[in-house]
Amino acid sequence: MSITPLEKERFFPKDKLLVSKTNAKGKITYVNKEFEKIVGFSEAELIGAPHNIVRHPDMPKVIFKMLWSYLQDGTEVHAYVKNICKDGSYYWVLANVTPSYDTSDNIIGFHSARRVPSKQALEIIKPLYSELLLAEKRGGIAASEAMLQKLLDEKGVEYEEFILSF
Repeated sequence: MSITPLEKERFFPKDKLLVSKTNAKGKITYVNKEFEKIVGFSEAELIGAPHNIVRHPDMPKVIFKMLWSYLQDGTEVHAYVKNICKDGSYYWVLANVTPSYDTSDNIIGFHSARRVPSKQALEIIKPLYSELLLAEKRGGIAASEAMLQKLLDEKGVEYEEFILSF
């Protein structure tokens, strides 16, 4: 399914969480009503679909590479994410993603709870993501990864520390 992005931002209440769960391959296994409501897809359309059904083309791939690196190591991670809705509008979130385990301590999926991000954080994240996306278009994901790593090195922090510093 191809969605044409619109320059129309959607918002959800600060006291609500957008929740989804996926299996280990990133296929959606659960969504809460708030998630359904903002994305505009029905539960039936979402369950079994790859979670990237809501990935906005403005998102740098390096952010997802970083996210998956943490998750595959069994580490919880936070990320600012711009998602797309079924109608092409978009919304921003601060996502907290954690691995889910079976009784043998194997990762069997992921749980994500998303909050409304702060305006101050988005003032930093939006231009950063634009720069990372430009770097990716010019030199691939390696170029944006190098740019992000340089920023983290200059600040003397790891990715998770950087994200939670706003």
